[in-house]
Amino acid sequence: MSKDKKNEGKEILEELKELSEWQKRNQEYLKKKAEEEAALAEEKEKERQARMASKSEESDETEDQESESDPKDPESAKEESEEKVEDSEEVKKEVSKEKSKSKKTEKEDKRDKKIEKKLVKKKSAKPKIPVIHILRAFTILFPSLLLLIVSAYLLSPYATMKDIRVEGTVQTTDDDIRQASGIQDSDYTINLLLDKAKYEEQIKSNYWVESAQLVYQFPTKFTIKVKEYDIVAYYISGENHYPILSSGQLETSSVSLVSLPETYLSVLFNDSEQIKTFTSELAQISPELKAAIQKVELAPSKVTSDLIRLTMNDSDEVLVPLSEMSKKLPYYSKIKPQLSEPSVIDMEAGIYSYTVADKLIMEAEEKAKQEAKEAEKKQKEEEKKRLEEQQNKLEEERKKLEEEGNRNQTSQRSSRR
Repeated sequence: MSKDKKNEGKEILEELKELSEWQKRNQEYLKKKAEEEAALAEEKEKERQARMASKSEESDETEDQESESDPKDPESAKEESEEKVEDSEEVKKEVSKEKSKSKKTEKEDKRDKKIEKKLVKKKSAKPKIPVIHILRAFTILFPSLLLLIVSAYLLSPYATMKDIRVEGTVQTTDDDIRQASGIQDSDYTINLLLDKAKYEEQIKSNYWVESAQLVYQFPTKFTIKVKEYDIVAYYISGENHYPILSSGQLETSSVSLVSLPETYLSVLFNDSEQIKTFTSELAQISPELKAAIQKVELAPSKVTSDLIRLTMNDSDEVLVPLSEMSKKLPYYSKIKPQLSEPSVIDMEAGIYSYTVADKLIMEAEEKAKQEAKEAEKKQKEEEKKRLEEQQNKLEEERKKLEEEGNRNQTSQRSSRR
């Protein structure tokens, strides 16, 4: 029903749009005239209903009086009752007809009123603002409002309010991480959000930090999550122990003996490039083999300048070039079961092994040869020194003789004069 009414309203509006000005005025005049006629009809209807009501009351009273004064026979009573029924039916029919007419007039009045309202709305409706103007206004007002809000926020104390916490520190302190981050109390919170990568890189300037992540939690909480480099070995100098990090960095300050772990890898050289190469090669070795190494020291030979000696926990020794440690050292795990006593596994050129006793004999022989060479060298140096001293003495005597000869010649010349 509502859809039909809407369709009727649309059709009426379309018809009204198509009408000319004179037709509209004529239609309005006819409408007003219809309304006046409907009002007159309603008044007449009301008067007629009032008259009929009064007549029915009078007829009822007269009937009552007649029944009381002159009782009639049953036949006359039947006729009167039939006449009354017929009269009442006629009255009902007339009333129903009048009601239907009044309903029709009421429907017409309602329809006319709706049309009038629609016409009034149409006349009073303001012209719509074009969408493009609304969009233009929005593009100006929205940025302005946003700028106002941001300016108010930046001027408030909330703009620099920060709660910074640090997680994951073991060897470093929270203050060291905060200092490395470069975050100041006067820095805006929004700057930390926009430049997170910059602050994370600054935190990694601390050589202990392998990775850093700046996490924000509403409204003002920041958490710096750091991961530190592992300590892979300790450089030993006398009684001092300096941590060597997995990055190849050598810590400049020593640690106390109490803080040392039960087992650790000792390194007896501190060249920065060699330490970086060693940590890089060590990272490629299995954890089991890494844990078997006790000490590392330089053992350069005439052929291999970067040769190192690895002393294992079971007293075995491995000679291997530093640059090839990750490649050759895994073979030690295969050779170890074949060794019955502490041995030396030489991986400088090929791979072969000999016992520590043989090594001691070889070292003793080598030492004897070295001592003989040094003695011979020392003897030669002493003989050379002695010859040089003799030559110096002869040279001095020669100079003295020359000086005496010169003096004699000068004296003879003076005497002749």
